[in-house]
Amino acid sequence: MGFRLPDVSLPEFAHLIGDSAEAAGTGETFAHVYPASGEVTREIRLASADDVDRAVGAARAAQPAWRAMPGDKRRDLMLRLASVIEARAAEMSPLLSAENGSILLAGPHMSADAAQKFRYFGGWADKLEGRTVPTWGGPAHDYVAYEPYGTIGVIVPWNGPLFAATMVMAPALAAGNCIVLKAPETAPWSIMKLVELIRLAGFPPGVVNLVTGGADVGAAMVEHPGIDKIEFIGSGATAKTILASAARSLKPVGLELGGKSAVLVFADANLQAAAKRGLSGAVSANGQGCVNGTRLLVERAIYEPYVEMLKAMAAHVKVGDPFTMDTIMGPVISEAALDRIHGMVTRGTAEGARVVCGGARMGGDHAGGAFYPVTVLADVAHGSEIARTEVFGPVIVVTPFDSEEEAITLANDTDYGLGAYVHTTDLARAHRVAGQMMAGQVQVNGSGEAMTPCVPFGGMKHSGHGRLGGIEGLREFQQVRNVWINLQ
Repeated sequence: MGFRLPDVSLPEFAHLIGDSAEAAGTGETFAHVYPASGEVTREIRLASADDVDRAVGAARAAQPAWRAMPGDKRRDLMLRLASVIEARAAEMSPLLSAENGSILLAGPHMSADAAQKFRYFGGWADKLEGRTVPTWGGPAHDYVAYEPYGTIGVIVPWNGPLFAATMVMAPALAAGNCIVLKAPETAPWSIMKLVELIRLAGFPPGVVNLVTGGADVGAAMVEHPGIDKIEFIGSGATAKTILASAARSLKPVGLELGGKSAVLVFADANLQAAAKRGLSGAVSANGQGCVNGTRLLVERAIYEPYVEMLKAMAAHVKVGDPFTMDTIMGPVISEAALDRIHGMVTRGTAEGARVVCGGARMGGDHAGGAFYPVTVLADVAHGSEIARTEVFGPVIVVTPFDSEEEAITLANDTDYGLGAYVHTTDLARAHRVAGQMMAGQVQVNGSGEAMTPCVPFGGMKHSGHGRLGGIEGLREFQQVRNVWINLQ
């Protein structure tokens, strides 16, 4: 059964190399599956290493002119692209749902966010400047110049490909780099549409190139000597493979990886708001968000009322057809993912976790798709697998704490360090606790509102390194040159 994909106009080409829009690559054929029904959407002829080589050649040929283009011209192209994305947002939303089961309700926000990133970083393109440095040891003039790397290889995940791609591409383009972008074969449609709109906006051929493919295409990009830096967003396991390959050529790699973000709820918090935001860790992106708050640490004085509030709120989350506007949560990406998620929940209950709600695959109308309900597990031991390992599904775990010091210790006792969320009405505590979180982004009384283009985002520890967003994100795509001139 499940929910069948409605008639959606899918992009015409899967690859863009230079000025050549191509419906098929020269690699293997892949059958894309719509996760809400389990049915094949379309077969895609993926790219090969030869296609990657052609894309790199096109990027390197275009890069000198793109780098030399005056900043106001790059700015105007990026602002035009932002306007094109906004004007064509109605075409993008159904593609986001068709590729990975994202809810249609989120589509307009995703398009608006993409436009905002190109508008924000487009505004930087005509303001890039160096600095002069006072020196000693003799009369000299010393200055620092920031230069583009050249060609950036961009590899993005299936859970939010448009969000991830624009988070990288906007600063990279503003800095004067050209791009070879890999669309994930399991969720390719929004990236294909984005590149189509880039072409429509009038970007010079070769500045942005698209290849669609799997791990072999990503490996060809990492190994290619013509790519000057790799930016990867995805899993830690894949990141280790990329780093090992890149090490052979000393190629720099930026990483934004997974998380097991802690949500600290203190007794003085606005309980209803904290519960609503806490539940979003299971619901946002169908539970498949790297920065979702999925590890809820709750002060014991409010622990049981908070858990009951989560249960009551979860009952109102409509899980179903991604194309129905009142659907709040869609399917996970695949049957394999569903089996993995349920296996982790099963092992968690065997280790003593209490199932508050969910915990079993959905049947009935949902049976044909990869649907798993909002699942809340309480009384979860801190050392258990499900408390320490990223589930990447609609599952949150709840653990009590007795003191601020214990909460901080539990929150930081993880291999991950992407996000952290603190709920309190005590301003002193908010600053005190936020300052001790080993996470790249800390939100106080929030659950995602800080994910805007103007602020840096990225992880610590196994959640990666480097930042995307803000001036810090722009600097990730620039190299530093120092020039010292003897004035004697």
